[in-house]
Amino acid sequence: MKNIFLIGMPSSGKSTLGKRIADSLQCRFVDTDKLIVRDEGRSIAEIFAESGEAYFREAEQNILRTILPGNSLVISTGGGMPCFHDNMTYINATGISIFLDVPVEVLAQRIIDHAQGDRPHYNHADPELIESLRKRYVDRLPFYSQANVVVTGETQEDEILRRLGEWL
Repeated sequence: MKNIFLIGMPSSGKSTLGKRIADSLQCRFVDTDKLIVRDEGRSIAEIFAESGEAYFREAEQNILRTILPGNSLVISTGGGMPCFHDNMTYINATGISIFLDVPVEVLAQRIIDHAQGDRPHYNHADPELIESLRKRYVDRLPFYSQANVVVTGETQEDEILRRLGEWL
């Protein structure tokens, strides 16, 4: 089976949905952010603070390139991963990409509800959170729009699996 890459903004549900899809397809789930944290021995927020975004984007690219085609994985990518270093081209060349297109207002509410402080670009207490998310969404949309499958809003797992069927 081809690898399945879930892409989209932070808090779009990539990890939550990815785990459920992997269970349904009886394959392994991988979260690229967790792989980076494991390899670096520090959180993403710490990587951004101590080494900068450019360093983090290189780490993302390196992790992505370790994911080889045909491993039957469901992969949750970091929100910005498709937007740097030709990563979206690699994702589409080595698997099926699914863009989880969730409204900015829903993303903001999820970030506020989960208030973990692990999102370097978004502070749950920022009064400008929705505007920050909206700007970043607009900037990233040209990359996300290259996905093989686009699902919007609160698309259910069974609908995603049905749509994936034509790609697997």
